[in-house]
Amino acid sequence: MPEALMEVTQVNRTFLRLVKADITDLDVDAFVFYAQHDLALGSGFGGAISVRGGPTVQKELAGLGPLDTGDAVITGAGKLKTRYIIHAVGPRFLEADTEAKLRATVRNSLRLADEKGIERLALPAMGAGYYGIAPDVCASVMIGVLGSHLKGESCLKEVVLCVLDTPQYNAFKAAMAVFE
Repeated sequence: MPEALMEVTQVNRTFLRLVKADITDLDVDAFVFYAQHDLALGSGFGGAISVRGGPTVQKELAGLGPLDTGDAVITGAGKLKTRYIIHAVGPRFLEADTEAKLRATVRNSLRLADEKGIERLALPAMGAGYYGIAPDVCASVMIGVLGSHLKGESCLKEVVLCVLDTPQYNAFKAAMAVFE
């Protein structure tokens, strides 16, 4: 992986890695994309998925939406390195019950990964950045859900938390201290 910073810990039988990188460029079985309700790929990472993955991803999404907040669906990844993309719709812009909705979104993403037998999964800092969820809130919620999930039965052998900037990295690094 091309990232300069990396933290690694183990939860049960799963390695949990924190990296600063482009999630669409990671060599994993699947990654989670923080999707829009209508599942249109749009701009940002959605645009990167569309360009790098090709039109098959958006075609596969046709008819699967709209989704409610907390819901997730899985598609192929077209020409990307990964095999699958989990499109998860999470809370936006400080809407009511943000933390509960984010927990549901992460849980549903992990459930889909296990149902598909995915062993190496990458997750972004879900909702942090553009959608306004504070990095420390995002990290706390995601690490809490991951900890609970990975202590049970799971196919996941590696989970990569892929962040974009230093505030997100520092928030996740601090939250991961619960596993030490």
